[in-house]
Amino acid sequence: MSLYGYETAPEGARELYGELQGAWSRETCAPRMRDEWSEANPTRGQCSITAFLVQDELGGEVYGIPLGDGNYHCFNRADGVVFDLTSEQFGGRELEYTLDYPQEREKHFAKKEKYE
Repeated sequence: MSLYGYETAPEGARELYGELQGAWSRETCAPRMRDEWSEANPTRGQCSITAFLVQDELGGEVYGIPLGDGNYHCFNRADGVVFDLTSEQFGGRELEYTLDYPQEREKHFAKKEKYE
């Protein structure tokens, strides 16, 4: 698995990843990224909804990596482990997984695009 932190992620996170494989779609993708979504890259544009779903199921916190365009790529920390169920969307690009940017659900989904 090429997901960031997959090997050390809580078992529930690995199970969720398997279940989400059949749920991610163009319709669940962030609207601005729908043209980039494909079955070959099903995690594209799925980070927000996935990270907050993981938080609902496993607890922990959601953090963001600034992407330079005012948006953040979301990932999780649960049971003291940092992991990212949607990191595959970036191919081999290495991301800086720091915990400097906590994401608050209400603020994050206040953006129309994220809500959609």
